[in-house]
Amino acid sequence: MIKNINYSDKFFIAGSKGMAGSAICRALLRNGYGDKKKDGILLTPGREELNLMNQNLVKDWFNLNKPSVVILAAAKVGGILANQKFPADFILNNLKIQTNVIEAAWKAGTRRLLFLGSSCIYPRHAKQPIREEYLLESSLENTNEWYAISKIAGLKLCEALRKQHQFDAISIMPTNLYGPGDNYHPENSHVMAALISKFSRACKESKQFVECWGSGLPLREFLHVDDLGNAAVFCLETWQPFSNSAPKDIFGNTLTHLNVGTGNDISIFDLTNKIAKFTNFKGEIIWDKSKPDGSPRKLLNIDRIKKLGWEPSISLDEGIVRTINEYRKNNFL
Repeated sequence: MIKNINYSDKFFIAGSKGMAGSAICRALLRNGYGDKKKDGILLTPGREELNLMNQNLVKDWFNLNKPSVVILAAAKVGGILANQKFPADFILNNLKIQTNVIEAAWKAGTRRLLFLGSSCIYPRHAKQPIREEYLLESSLENTNEWYAISKIAGLKLCEALRKQHQFDAISIMPTNLYGPGDNYHPENSHVMAALISKFSRACKESKQFVECWGSGLPLREFLHVDDLGNAAVFCLETWQPFSNSAPKDIFGNTLTHLNVGTGNDISIFDLTNKIAKFTNFKGEIIWDKSKPDGSPRKLLNIDRIKKLGWEPSISLDEGIVRTINEYRKNNFL
């Protein structure tokens, strides 16, 4: 098999300190990339070293460092509450980060770029499971449309640069992520992290009940972030959109973005009970139905990436138990 990346490549992982970026770094290292003995380099500047929202700083950094492969995992992320409170931050910050990095990479001669999008790019009422070609078919979920619009813009910028300038940019759309490095802030976290934090703390503090948002009815898909890391490396190595064997959409058109998920979903109600069980919480669960649910269902169709040869390896139960143990170790010891 001919690989599209080399052990001697200089990789820049934008967002390397975040959950997704750090998982991709781990996956690169596991697969032999970034090994100085093979002349490989991983460039992982933090926010204090490189402000990705500053166009001139990003341009100068690229011209100085000349990375051959770029993984864009940097983003402002958050749950429903954060999206409702800070809509301008979500669209402005993400548009700036994406545009600065993607344009600078193209102009500096980067050979290959991987952009991380999100499953929230798809319409609120998309047919399930969601295929890649359902993008822009109808309106978005209004609780996170600001973030979704920015991610669609990043995907389309990569697609446009490939079309007009033959820039080798590909995009992957991961489903809901969880695992090491997640954000457990009480207001800004996603549902998995929020529930693990709530129930772990309720057990530690011997609380009699835990209050959860919404009805519990929405269905969600969850991918352990280490599976995402492996998928990112796999796509960088093997996926070339214009090769004869590359996935096409149902109309026969070339795809430049692929879904990454598990192909399975679970109701928030069942997920909550599963986390309560694994944290050994014995109290009552109260549902606050005045709070928003978000999209009724988001399940990705992953047939295209599976056809290329990638599948997730960490089951939901295994991933939740590992994540609970990691959370308790890092927050309670």
